[in-house]
Amino acid sequence: MSASHRFFGGLSNSFYSRSPFSSTTLFPFRPFSPTLSRSSFSPLTMPRKQRQGVSKDHRWVEKSKVNELSASLAASSLSASGSSSNAGKEAATDRVTSLPVTEEPVLSVPSLQFESIGLTNHVPARDQKAVWKPKSYGTVSGTTAGGLNSAPVDQITVPNNGNQTESAGTPAAVSSKLFSGKLLESFTTDSSTYSLAQVRATFYPKFENEKSDQEVRTRMIEMVSKGLATMEVSLKHSGSLFMYAGHEGGAYAKNSYGNIYTAVGVFVLGRMFREAWGSQASKKQAEFNEFLERNRMCVSMELVTAVLGDHGQRPREDYVVVTAVTELGNGKPKFYSTPNLIAFCRNWRLPTNHVWLFSTRKSAMSFFAAYDALSEEGTATTVCKALDEVADISVPGSKDHIMVQGEILEGLVARIVSQRSSEHMKQVLRDYPPPPIEGVDLGSSLREICAANRAKEKQQIMALLKSAGTSFCPNYMDWFGTEGSDSHSRNADRSVLSKFLQTRPADFSTTKLQEMVRLMREKRYHAAFKFYHNFHKVDSATNDSLHFKMVIHVQSDSAFRKYQKEMRFNPGLWPLYRGFFVDLNLFKVNKGRAVEFPTEASTGSDSNGESAKDDLADEDANLMIKLKFLTYKIRTFLIRNGLSILFKQGEAAYRTYYTRQMKIWNTSPAKQRQLSKMLDEWAVYIRRKYGHKQLSSSIYLSEAEPFLEQYAKRSSENQALIGSAGSFVRVEDFMAIIEGGQDEEGDLEPERDIIPSSTTPIVEETVAKDRGLIVFFPGIPGCAKSALCKEIMSSPERLGDDRPVHSLMGDLIKARYWAKVDQEYRKKPNSIMLADKNAPNEEVWKKIEGMCRSTRASGIPVIPDSEGTESNPFSLDALAVFIFRVLHRVNHPGNLDNSSTNVGYVLLMFYNLYEGKDRKEFETELIERFGSIVKLPLLEPERPPLPESVRSTLEEGLSLYNLHSRQHGKLDSTKGQYAKEWTKWEKQLRDTLSANAEYLNSIQVPFGVAVEKVIGQLKAIANGDYSPPSTEKRNLGAIVFAAITLPVSEITDLLHNLGTKDPRVEGFLKDKDLKSSLTKAHVTLAHKRSHGVTAVASFAQHLNHNVPVAVTSLLFSDKLAALEAEPGVVDGEKIDSKNKWPHVTLWTAQGVAAKEANDLPQLLAQGKATRVEINPPTTVTGVLEFF
Repeated sequence: MSASHRFFGGLSNSFYSRSPFSSTTLFPFRPFSPTLSRSSFSPLTMPRKQRQGVSKDHRWVEKSKVNELSASLAASSLSASGSSSNAGKEAATDRVTSLPVTEEPVLSVPSLQFESIGLTNHVPARDQKAVWKPKSYGTVSGTTAGGLNSAPVDQITVPNNGNQTESAGTPAAVSSKLFSGKLLESFTTDSSTYSLAQVRATFYPKFENEKSDQEVRTRMIEMVSKGLATMEVSLKHSGSLFMYAGHEGGAYAKNSYGNIYTAVGVFVLGRMFREAWGSQASKKQAEFNEFLERNRMCVSMELVTAVLGDHGQRPREDYVVVTAVTELGNGKPKFYSTPNLIAFCRNWRLPTNHVWLFSTRKSAMSFFAAYDALSEEGTATTVCKALDEVADISVPGSKDHIMVQGEILEGLVARIVSQRSSEHMKQVLRDYPPPPIEGVDLGSSLREICAANRAKEKQQIMALLKSAGTSFCPNYMDWFGTEGSDSHSRNADRSVLSKFLQTRPADFSTTKLQEMVRLMREKRYHAAFKFYHNFHKVDSATNDSLHFKMVIHVQSDSAFRKYQKEMRFNPGLWPLYRGFFVDLNLFKVNKGRAVEFPTEASTGSDSNGESAKDDLADEDANLMIKLKFLTYKIRTFLIRNGLSILFKQGEAAYRTYYTRQMKIWNTSPAKQRQLSKMLDEWAVYIRRKYGHKQLSSSIYLSEAEPFLEQYAKRSSENQALIGSAGSFVRVEDFMAIIEGGQDEEGDLEPERDIIPSSTTPIVEETVAKDRGLIVFFPGIPGCAKSALCKEIMSSPERLGDDRPVHSLMGDLIKARYWAKVDQEYRKKPNSIMLADKNAPNEEVWKKIEGMCRSTRASGIPVIPDSEGTESNPFSLDALAVFIFRVLHRVNHPGNLDNSSTNVGYVLLMFYNLYEGKDRKEFETELIERFGSIVKLPLLEPERPPLPESVRSTLEEGLSLYNLHSRQHGKLDSTKGQYAKEWTKWEKQLRDTLSANAEYLNSIQVPFGVAVEKVIGQLKAIANGDYSPPSTEKRNLGAIVFAAITLPVSEITDLLHNLGTKDPRVEGFLKDKDLKSSLTKAHVTLAHKRSHGVTAVASFAQHLNHNVPVAVTSLLFSDKLAALEAEPGVVDGEKIDSKNKWPHVTLWTAQGVAAKEANDLPQLLAQGKATRVEINPPTTVTGVLEFF
């Protein structure tokens, strides 16, 4: 592509006085007058809805600001005590309530900007000023909050939170009751109780692609090729998520706030303003805060700093890069498109990321080819250079990754955006040239402040906030609360969640958030709902109005994936966001007042007339792929994440760990060999230096970086492997003090060791026949494992070979069962051990792995075959059958039979041990750990659905189990406050299953058939005839060169025919035996070492296409032979090899490299080679491929 067709954002200096953005371009900002300052975004004075025909009788008045906390409140002593909610009421509210409400301490709660607001979205209530908010592209499809436009304006009156009611007492008295839990405990829910929930800060939803990376790539290229979309690619800076919603709206980390992470973020963001605006910084900081507050917006950033722990490389500077701008309003969050984000950032002089756009098939395919060529050794310099050359539009970031972070690049993020993005981006680049940098004295740096305040975390926080300045951070409530309060007073009782779900929603936003929370609880997604008192609303608290902050903390990526599935069935669901913070107000209204609520949202476009889908289908709108580089993964995944294994389990386990990682990544064999050598040396080096004391992962680069630098100096091969090393930054003197074991995202929970899913040897292609087997059962009581073991032991042929088979029944060994298995197996190595005991969790699996490692046995998991649920590998149908079987046992050795009073509770306990993994995850982990899996048939595939009475009874039991376990842990069900409920439910369970006995018997696979299937699978494994199913997504390997592969048979036939016509050829070929030695033939088009990554990537658009190749002559010498070749035309485009002499290498003498065939034309000119012309040329068709 010529330079005239490529736009570079940093080169445009023109500025149009008129706005080029009509309503069709969906530009989010009001056009600027050339006479006005470009530093602030003035909202329209008249609301958009009023301009579109809202009643002219409405009178708009601005809302008042929140009052500061009174001096009496600030001086009051606050204490906290956890109040417990009424358990019975909780159970009645939600039948299925499994997720725990964590009560981890947090340092503070952010303030709220507004007092309680009108209860419709986008429709201003009377006597309230409507603020027009900028438009934006919606990134996720679904019903928008704008659907309330038809709702009645006058709905309900929210209590006046600015004044205390007479019954509430003084602010100090109210706060005392609030933090002691008395106000919440006495706050009852009835028909006059409402809740108002509004998103206060959030980041993009986390979308997990169910398709393989290759499928996502193919779909992206297809959409770009058809002109349906543009592909956008951005750099992934290596830091942590930081969100800012204004000095009152709050500063947030990924799942927390009011701590060192958010204090660092506020300081660094404030410093960016001083760097950009110079002497105007304080003024612009205040204007920026006011703009965010007035428009209820949140700016998300990647916070990159050396003081919060090591990632892939210690950054040279501390900085932020804006990654999202979100318009919160009073409804569903809407995210700015990238062109709009760049315009927003350039207007406020905020740092932006490097972005590339690919709008043609050629450029899109070239991008993926360029990544594949660089995936194992790419650095920021090589990657940015290659992408600049293949992209249609390149917009350099205002922060150069090489200058501020370094050469080690974490990765790239590619996603599908609107087809109009390219034109929109061009307009933005014309109208918003890169802003100037004022360059003034910035004062003390982040590292200097942290170094000077090393006593404790709070000291560092205070110093950072003071340095940020009062215009950017006027108060410290988010971090320190009020005088006299302690950290415990911030935590709200867990009953807030149940009360929130019991209340009536005050607006559509609240309705959707309640819907989301209920779904996550019903599906038992791995997430926590944290509640904290809102200190900024303490003076507004009354007996009838309470304010909280809710944090929705998703604790497993699988929860996002499962929630996405639900959204496909229910498009009206709001997305599940990362970094999810909600302002919550529980309040009562006067009884007798008529209250109207909207029943559903409009399915049309949003209030600004903009489609949330942005012209993309649901699945396509969320197409995204993350592409990471090996040079980054070496440091983070292989070195940092492997520290715990290396120090706790030794070098052999560490070698197993890193080898498995490389296999999962599909690392090339050459790189695997190089990495293994380097990592083995690292393991010896660091263990020798630290002994048994583990190196901290937060400062691991203090040791890893010097080691890598020295290793890279030994050879160019080592340098390419490491990528970049040196320019070491020492952090020990200025690391932020992180108390309480917070992680890099500010989650307030103890730091956990990063342990891989397994440390067993890599899964082999087959299970070795000469090894012993340990057969075990990841199941639930009632899965028929003991009966199966008896059938195997009584079978005449056992498992079809001469290895002895032993069985050890867990019900007969009351303690240290797995130690007994180990002991017995060691007595008879190379035998087959049937471990007749349920093995339900990773703790047990690790013990079995240890036995297999030490005895060289193979572990064989036998699992009941079941569809599973979205959060459990076993379906409710399977659970019902298991319970039904146990209830029909008599005199069971383990005393779990029909005489037991708590059969249901015990099986629910086992069922919940598997919670958090769906069936695919469960089976995949077992295969990756042990290399095989055996399925025990359980349920007939063609069966009627589970009766509703059985389903509802089991769901009620799961709800009761979760209530019981949250309150009492592992306490027996016959004890505790739910004992009566358990007795009642156990009777209901027996009655229900008895009434459906015929159904439960009919849906089971006959036991004889199941035994036959299992024994067949075990025999195949025992005989070495078993190969494990693939559990990995297909990964593309690293590309080295592009070539046209030619059929060898046609080449040898051509040579044979040529030999019959020319005696010189016949004489040369007679002792070469090319039919045996020539196993592959190709014409090299470009090699990344010789011609560069872009040259190789340029052939991507013709990948896998047939290419005609004209063979024009044969050249040979005493050491070399090759065919001269000329590639033809594909799709109207001539394929030109980057080699000076395109050829097919046929033969080289021993010790001669194939690349020396390039010298044959020179040898011919020197008289040292022979040329035999092929006239007319012979055409051979080959396939263009990457290697």
